[in-house]
Amino acid sequence: MTEQSPGATVPDGPGTHPVPTNAEWFERARRVIPGGVDSPVRSFAAVGGTPYTVARGEGPYVWDVEGRRYIDMVQSYGALLLGHAHPAVTAALTRAAGRGTTYGAPTPGEVLLAEAICGRVAGCEQVRLVSSGTEAAMSALRVARGFTGRDRVVKFDGCYHGHSDTLLAGGGSGVATLGLPGSAGVPASAVADTMVVPYNVVPEVDRHVACVIVEPAAANMGVVAPAPGFLEGLRQACDDAGALLVFDEVITGFRVGRGGMSERSGVTPDLWCFGKVMGGGLPVGAFGGRRDVLSVLAPEGPVYQAGTLAGNPLATAAGLAVLETISLADYDTLCQRAGRLAQGLDAAISGAGIPVQVPVVGPLVGLFFGAEVVTDYASARAAAAGGHYAHFFSAMLERGVALAPGPYEAMFPGLAHLDAHLDEVVAAAADAAAHMVHSGSFVV
Repeated sequence: MTEQSPGATVPDGPGTHPVPTNAEWFERARRVIPGGVDSPVRSFAAVGGTPYTVARGEGPYVWDVEGRRYIDMVQSYGALLLGHAHPAVTAALTRAAGRGTTYGAPTPGEVLLAEAICGRVAGCEQVRLVSSGTEAAMSALRVARGFTGRDRVVKFDGCYHGHSDTLLAGGGSGVATLGLPGSAGVPASAVADTMVVPYNVVPEVDRHVACVIVEPAAANMGVVAPAPGFLEGLRQACDDAGALLVFDEVITGFRVGRGGMSERSGVTPDLWCFGKVMGGGLPVGAFGGRRDVLSVLAPEGPVYQAGTLAGNPLATAAGLAVLETISLADYDTLCQRAGRLAQGLDAAISGAGIPVQVPVVGPLVGLFFGAEVVTDYASARAAAAGGHYAHFFSAMLERGVALAPGPYEAMFPGLAHLDAHLDEVVAAAADAAAHMVHSGSFVV
């Protein structure tokens, strides 16, 4: 299913010869970038082999520097909803760039994007824009502590809220993929007030707790849906203790629906964290919530938070383009396509005799090898322990389908993935699963 694309190879610097292969690009990267990647989730450490280096993308596809085309189910880990290089986004960026790239002053674009977010998410009265999901979560916690006057934070094992010190304990995504308990360089004092508890179990919340932060649909330990009553129980526990409830919707926001998981679940938190889709593929994040809670932020309140590139005019232009392009009917389409993909993958892989689960939350699709139902990080780790994902990943890549190089990530079918593309993915999965059985990498 790979397709050669002439011109996909990226040339080297001026006056030097091109470096045409993925291996050569990766070797160059390793000399100047630790591990050869700028984010550990891009590493192939968990799956083996050499990372492909992307030269360009269009719609549902990416091409590597060797000219091979892949159906891209990563979509920048959920940042893209419309596909690569969507005309509405590229046009908005071109217009914005022509006016200037950053000012260090207020702009209309940041106001318009903030209005778009608040207008879509019921209960979110104000937002402040930042440059990443990590900043959004870190800042939301600071606001919660400043508002409540408390220090303790409750988070859930396997949920990933960025790489700030306080929240790396029990992290999912790349932390889980690399088998790390947290991170070296984080002092014990940084996580002394972080309590890590199992997902899908309502914890005891006492009056020392400033906030409970949760992925309302977990997508960093694979895709794990909230159990019935879980989010409602968190809301009640926080109310009883006077703590704040924080929804980290960096992945789910504006992807699972116009109003995100709070709309889908009917549970309204006090604070939200946003990112990915709201930036249209550019570095951006936001945290928002109740007006009275956010009143503690400087310059009006005592909680300090700042960012030179916050509200960047390119990011706000791209984000607005996406939010204004997507319709309510498009969300129905996304969910239908995700369901089609999940059913097809389940049939293709289980048809080869390999036990598999393909959970779906709206347009988020997960993949676990094993018969045990995954409900939390412990059961996600058990599913990943067999090592089957690495074999499946490599077989799919050989067949022209790019998945995330780790067993704790989601698949992100978007509006650019038409039924024909998803059917190609399913056909590749059937062939990959059969190959795993025939080659002995999975014994039925």
